[in-house]
Amino acid sequence: MRDSNARALRERAERVLPGGVDSPVRAYRAVPGVPPHIVRGEGAHVVDADGNEFIDFVLAYGPHILGHQPPEVITAIRAQLDRGIAYGHTVELEVELAERIVDAVGSVEMVRFVTSGTEAAMSAVRLARAATGRDRIVKFAGGYHGHADALLAEAGSGVATLGIPGSPGVPSAAVAGTIVLPYNDNDSVAAAFEDKGEQIAAVIVEPVAGNMGCVPPAPGFLDGLRAITSKWGALLVFDEVMTGFRVAYGGAQALYGIRPDLSLFGKVIGGGLPVGAYGGRRDLMERIAPSGPVYQAGTLSGSPPAMAAGIAVLDVLRHDPGLYRRLEDLGARLQAGFEESAAAAGLGCAVGRVGSMVTPFVGIEMARNFDDVKLADRERFGRLHEAWLDAGVLWPPSQFETAFLSTTHSDEDVDRTVESFARTLSTVSV
Repeated sequence: MRDSNARALRERAERVLPGGVDSPVRAYRAVPGVPPHIVRGEGAHVVDADGNEFIDFVLAYGPHILGHQPPEVITAIRAQLDRGIAYGHTVELEVELAERIVDAVGSVEMVRFVTSGTEAAMSAVRLARAATGRDRIVKFAGGYHGHADALLAEAGSGVATLGIPGSPGVPSAAVAGTIVLPYNDNDSVAAAFEDKGEQIAAVIVEPVAGNMGCVPPAPGFLDGLRAITSKWGALLVFDEVMTGFRVAYGGAQALYGIRPDLSLFGKVIGGGLPVGAYGGRRDLMERIAPSGPVYQAGTLSGSPPAMAAGIAVLDVLRHDPGLYRRLEDLGARLQAGFEESAAAAGLGCAVGRVGSMVTPFVGIEMARNFDDVKLADRERFGRLHEAWLDAGVLWPPSQFETAFLSTTHSDEDVDRTVESFARTLSTVSV
């Protein structure tokens, strides 16, 4: 595989960007090989600066549920660009996208748009503390809710990939109020509330863990969180930045039938443009300034091009529910291929999947929480990732990142990926 341009671009990038990247996982520090520099994408495929074409399972880490350059989204963005980029005033597009989210997500009565998932999580935590008059927050080991100080405690995703325990620069006082518990363990949650329940403002959770790789909720886990938080007067916050409008039109909360108090969104609702949002019950959201005293603001919040893109994506998904069935079929095909290939190679492989979110954990039989997935064979994953790259498959460069499918992936794309997976497992020993 040619990589001369990629190496030259990487050298240039490292002179002016820390690590040559603007987000750590892009540096490929957990896997062999040189990260490709992508120059264009269409459908389920991307092309790098050396002309290599890849089947893309990164999809910008989730936004491109319709694939790269869906015509409806490109048309909407171009139409808005002809009218302007940013005004510093509310536009009708913000109202329209908010109306679509409120209509789709039963627990959400009002929405505030921001520019990132980090901002959404940080703002929701502030709101939860203000609404309850309490300071402590419960999160789960391996759960990543952005890089705000209080939420970096035992985070997954890039923090786990790089082996960073939280982050230097985060004062101990910032995480002193954060209680970290095992995912999928209601007993530990109940015990934490028995000990400090009157101090806990909220539980924040990815309803489908996506930043330790894809780990589905165990039966009863989300119901248990709802019951415990309701009993103690704490808020339940669903981080649906990854799952929102991806695992179902109404998000994971629609899929599992749970009604959180606050929800976070991102990725799909911006069609690939920078966006975040948080929303929930009206009585909570009306505490946000200027309706109430809880301050949060953003110069580019509700960016018109991002709002236009989000409306276009949601309209496609809403008008063609068969797209979710197609995503489920593709995900099931990929999961079955991984499981059958690992069994044929005599290897354990827990495949975490919900809809179009997929992660194979080679070397382990069960993936219920962060302790489980940390036992996966990361060295073998690195070899597997390198083989995939050589075979023209672009997979997230970390065992702790979820891969994504789009409506534009084909059965052939999936089968080619499985064939490379099987070939590598049968020939590479660690």
